[in-house]
Amino acid sequence: MTNGALPVLETRDLTVRRGPGLLLDGVSLALPPGSITVLVGPNGAGKSTLIAAVLGQIEFEGRILFHWRRDGRIGLVPQRFAIDPTLPLTAGEFLALSRQRWPLCLGITAAMRPRVERLLADAGLGGFASRPLGMLSGGEMQRLLLTNAIDPPPELLLLDEPTTGLDEGAARRFEERLLAARDESGVTTLMVSHDPAQVRRVADRVVELDRAVIHYAVSVGLPG
Repeated sequence: MTNGALPVLETRDLTVRRGPGLLLDGVSLALPPGSITVLVGPNGAGKSTLIAAVLGQIEFEGRILFHWRRDGRIGLVPQRFAIDPTLPLTAGEFLALSRQRWPLCLGITAAMRPRVERLLADAGLGGFASRPLGMLSGGEMQRLLLTNAIDPPPELLLLDEPTTGLDEGAARRFEERLLAARDESGVTTLMVSHDPAQVRRVADRVVELDRAVIHYAVSVGLPG
């Protein structure tokens, strides 16, 4: 991160109400460029609510400020991505869907195929271009979603408990891809996690939420 650079994302006194209750209460935070900030806290603390507010999916009070440097693209990996196992879509077609103008019903273009194969290889899914989405494991699906979200590199990457339900090996492979995106492209990330070990491995900033900011820590998880 460049000293003095504006944060990619700021929230100022962000408040979200549900009836008479508060889901978020005056949350202020800033995400410096190239940082991985992890939200932690108990269930119902407002972590996913904060993600939804940043995405503009719910009403809020206060301010959300973006200081874009390029195109303002946001990448998202949700906790779960429901797939109809009968959907006739392959992993390769999924990646080509938003990357080629040629109708996908006519197949992946010859020009697009090398890019799709490279993306799959980067995700540890080499040779999966013809694999139906319904045949991917949970870990494979999450890595596919991450790869889709970070190419081209977004200005802001939002991860809402993306490794929940994955075994340790699958979670670690996901983390490795995330750290590579940070190191290679300077992707700024806001991530929700319930796994303390994961937080130590990937976070350089941690925000503990319980509707309000309870604690803020810097440089807790970067490898030496």
